[in-house]
Amino acid sequence: MSKEIKVGLLAIVAIAALVIGYNFLRGSNVLSSDRTYFATYPKVDGLNVGAIVVLNGIKVGQVKSMELEPTKGNSVRVALELDKELVVGDSTTASLGGTLLGSKGITLTLGKNSKNYNGGEEIRTVTPSSIADAFQAKALPVLDTVGATLANINGFLNKDAQTNIQGTLLGARASAEALQKLLVANQANINTITRNLAQMSTALNKTTGKLDKIAVNFSQLSDSLKNAPVGPALRRLNATLADAQTTVKSLNTALNDQSGSMGKLLHDSTLYRNLTATTAASNDLLVDFKANPKRYVHFSVFGGGKDKSKVETTKKPDGSTTTEVKKVDGASTVK
Repeated sequence: MSKEIKVGLLAIVAIAALVIGYNFLRGSNVLSSDRTYFATYPKVDGLNVGAIVVLNGIKVGQVKSMELEPTKGNSVRVALELDKELVVGDSTTASLGGTLLGSKGITLTLGKNSKNYNGGEEIRTVTPSSIADAFQAKALPVLDTVGATLANINGFLNKDAQTNIQGTLLGARASAEALQKLLVANQANINTITRNLAQMSTALNKTTGKLDKIAVNFSQLSDSLKNAPVGPALRRLNATLADAQTTVKSLNTALNDQSGSMGKLLHDSTLYRNLTATTAASNDLLVDFKANPKRYVHFSVFGGGKDKSKVETTKKPDGSTTTEVKKVDGASTVK
């Protein structure tokens, strides 16, 4: 084989490799057996050759080429290279969309086909409104409103209003300067207040430690009370109260029982009348003793004496009185 033939074959291989590599870098696989379909859009802003074609978020192909069609209103005919295993039919739609980063792509939507395509057919297209169009539709009324508001503000701010605003700003500046002078003049007081706040914070920290100790003591006291034999003490107290209640009930029964001594003492009126009569007789005896002491006591200096008599008055329970004279044989003698 001559050198010329070798050089020619090498040039052919290099050119073929260059074409295949160029198409591969553009996203088109020359050796691929994928099927090609077409989709026509009014415009394809940002769509490039090699852009991905996705179905349910999975890449199923890529944009093979794009060409302008002047005879159809300058619409763009896009060639889509799709996997041959993908079933495409008359219900399939190709929607042109993009991400927030600006990259464009085509999204396929499959449906129930009445006719399946084998490649080379035209796929129905859907062109949703872009984000820029939606933003422009929303922003234009807002911009008009802002422009009208600014115009109203410019009309309101005449020379007098501007003068008043300038005076207000000057007054605010003077107030700020006066406040600055006041702060400088009272810097010592501010420093003192700051130190007092620091000391107060230190004291609060120390008090916090004491409060922690108090909390620990209360916790220990609570644990002690929890572990204390409160239950047995309460049971003994309940037993004592029950005994006291039984004793009080027995005493109440005894007091209400008129056949007993205490019941008779409380409910029998005869004892009461006898006590009343005895008291009255004692009072009469004391009165008579004070009035006539010689009837009851006789003094003799030399011993002995004459027989004396005494009168005794007795008051009966029914209120009547009886008088009785008794003879006394002797008397007391004082030596």
